[in-house]
Amino acid sequence: MAVLLEVKDLSVSYGKVEAVHKVSLTVNEGGIVTVIGPNGAGKTTLLAAIMGTLASKGDIRYQGEAVGSLSVEERVGSGLVLVPEKRDLFASMTVADNLELGAFARARRGDRDIDRTLDEVYARFPRLQERRAQLAGTLSGGERQMLALGRALMGRPRLLMLDEPSLGLAPLVVREIFNIVSALKASGVSILLVEQNARAALQVSDYGYVLETGELALEGPSAELASNPKVAATYLGQTAVA
Repeated sequence: MAVLLEVKDLSVSYGKVEAVHKVSLTVNEGGIVTVIGPNGAGKTTLLAAIMGTLASKGDIRYQGEAVGSLSVEERVGSGLVLVPEKRDLFASMTVADNLELGAFARARRGDRDIDRTLDEVYARFPRLQERRAQLAGTLSGGERQMLALGRALMGRPRLLMLDEPSLGLAPLVVREIFNIVSALKASGVSILLVEQNARAALQVSDYGYVLETGELALEGPSAELASNPKVAATYLGQTAVA
């Protein structure tokens, strides 16, 4: 499979404190890659650096091209999209308006296919269609996450980066969100998933990285990581995965 995103020796510092140290990872086209680890491990910082919202050292290549000099807007325009942990919705705007904003860059380019994408998003998230006239700030936690995903999909991403999509959600909603993530892979969207729910993340992903105190501690196919005694004991709450 072709490499879509390649990160080499990425380091990020907050002043004199290095939050991410020489992290390297790869995301292939059509794959789901997860980064798991405890709070404070540097997972969110890693995504922010790839997106360009934080300064970093190292090499980030997307679709074979270095993106270090590109602005956040240019990265989004190339199909690299981040759904942040806080979801960052416009609470005082309707669901429909939030979705339309997700296609802003496409509209500015004169893309005439936006309505079809909106139909696809509503087909994937029927609840958003039901609540399209509702203010985003009045949605439930699960619905807000669906709206954040839907808004990202309006930009027609090639690589979708998800930061803690299950955060604060009830178990049934978490299951629904991860079912959606799996379906997105089937539709051809590549995904880089940062997630504290290691069990769900390893079940849905193809390959995984374990980030601890800003450095990669382990990596490998997700099934192998899930059966690794250290991962099972530290992140899955058991001695091994059967």
